[in-house]
Amino acid sequence: MSHYLEFFKQFRTTFETTGAIAPSSRFLASDMAGPMKQHQGPKKVLEIGPGTGAVTRQIVKQIQPGDQLDLVELNDKFVEILHKRFDQEQGFREIKDQTSIHNCPLQEYGAGEEYDYIVSGLPLNNFPTDLVGEIFEAYFRLLKPGGVLSYFEYMYVRPVRKAISRGEENQRIRQIDDIMSHYTSQYQIQTDWVWFNLPPAWVQHLQKEKGSPALAEQTASEELKS
Repeated sequence: MSHYLEFFKQFRTTFETTGAIAPSSRFLASDMAGPMKQHQGPKKVLEIGPGTGAVTRQIVKQIQPGDQLDLVELNDKFVEILHKRFDQEQGFREIKDQTSIHNCPLQEYGAGEEYDYIVSGLPLNNFPTDLVGEIFEAYFRLLKPGGVLSYFEYMYVRPVRKAISRGEENQRIRQIDDIMSHYTSQYQIQTDWVWFNLPPAWVQHLQKEKGSPALAEQTASEELKS
């Protein structure tokens, strides 16, 4: 309950970067961690925007000896909570030596290697258009060829905001829609509908193509800027 109260407090004070009134449900969290459940061999996992660790709890269950888990979280209070969970809670504590928590924006995070799985809880619909473009470029820069990105957004929020907003806000939402559609049309492999969440959500799973990732990313970036 303390995690829910802190999450709501952060929602009230930092809505743009928190973006939700409560942590993700266990149903949403399970779907977010779903692609890695069948992985064979060591894996590298990156969670972006873990908040108080609702999705992290499901990811932790999938971490085996030899795996690596990195968490990137901007909110200082959430980082403090995450450190406590890895210090004190069973399951979290057992993989603490395989886990690193990074208190920084995603765009400033420089990983030495690429990831098999990226799980993102960032509230993309709240962000400026340019930032959403930078975040997607970072997702695919950090993802291995053949790796899977999983992120969620609340059902129908963007379509409704497109329909009722006006002026600059309408333009912002439409541009975000274009960016997301660009990536989902090329890389989407599955969508999960999660009704047991507040609010209900879609989980999108995108897989980075194998072959020539640098060329693919350069082409995608150029198309978005044109």
